[in-house]
Amino acid sequence: MFRSTSSRAAAAAGLLLALGLTTACSSGKEATTDDQGGKVEGAISLTYLQKQGDQEYFIGEAAGAKAKAKELGIGLKVVNLGNDANKTVSEVQSAIAQKSSGVIIVVPDPAVGPQVVQTTKEGKVALLTSDDQICSTGPDPAKCGKDDLVPRIGFSGSQMGGEVGKRAAAEYKKAGWKAADTRIISAWKQDVTVCGDRVAGAKKAFQAAVPGVKTINVPTDNTPTGAQDKIAATITANSKVKNWVVWGCNDENVMGGVTALANADISPDNVIGVGLGAYLACKEWQSDKPTGMKAALFINGKDVGALAVQTMYDKLKKDKKFPAEAFAPTTMVDHTSWKGAGVTCS
Repeated sequence: MFRSTSSRAAAAAGLLLALGLTTACSSGKEATTDDQGGKVEGAISLTYLQKQGDQEYFIGEAAGAKAKAKELGIGLKVVNLGNDANKTVSEVQSAIAQKSSGVIIVVPDPAVGPQVVQTTKEGKVALLTSDDQICSTGPDPAKCGKDDLVPRIGFSGSQMGGEVGKRAAAEYKKAGWKAADTRIISAWKQDVTVCGDRVAGAKKAFQAAVPGVKTINVPTDNTPTGAQDKIAATITANSKVKNWVVWGCNDENVMGGVTALANADISPDNVIGVGLGAYLACKEWQSDKPTGMKAALFINGKDVGALAVQTMYDKLKKDKKFPAEAFAPTTMVDHTSWKGAGVTCS
């Protein structure tokens, strides 16, 4: 997920060449995944492959998946892919070799999508994604036909972004800021489809409530340090801006922005950060120290992991068709409400 643009392009081209596919997503029904992995009469074993498996959200997701698997009486193996796109395909092949009934995956890089689909199809193993989308016929889900997107369990990017934008607008109005003195930093990894949906949703909701505030789009690698570095440069280039609103694809981007602004000696009173995840935002609320992180949308990984396992079970045991997408609930939290909402903050 964090490779350079040139290496990503080369890898994507190699995948497409190997699979004999074109770069444009078609409506090729031969690549769909819902007919993969027929009804299982005996014991079921699943493999859950996760990017960034040591991140708080994905730790929760794994815990929710394991709890649901135990409840259903099925086997489950969870694998941390880190950020290694190459490991993704080898672990899919390993899951098939180990006779997994189904594979649930959060890919480090969407470019591996076609190869993952092809590999599971050849292995006759059911495939479901969680969190991030992948396309069966091309490396970029944003350019993919709806029928070629692999079924996904997660959250609605547009809806989540909308909640972030609404809360940011409410905080802006409460602060009494002027548009001329304010800039919005919108930070995300720009080749991740769900990230684009989130920041677009935030902007649309904010502008509906507060027109006229200029937005600065900041491309990042979706990590706190990566976002901090990029946003620090943006702050330097806009040194006359008094007030800042920060949102992004995830808590990492917003935390990076809030930290960069603090390092630039900008008061927390002049910062409105609205996170997405709450697993990093909550760390800012463990003391009474003022912070620019004003709120965050709590997305519970446990709910996604459990829903993904249940959805796969229903497919394999009950022959129930995968939904194109299924969404878990979200909750907006802040320093007064995060504990009561059940946010895990380590």
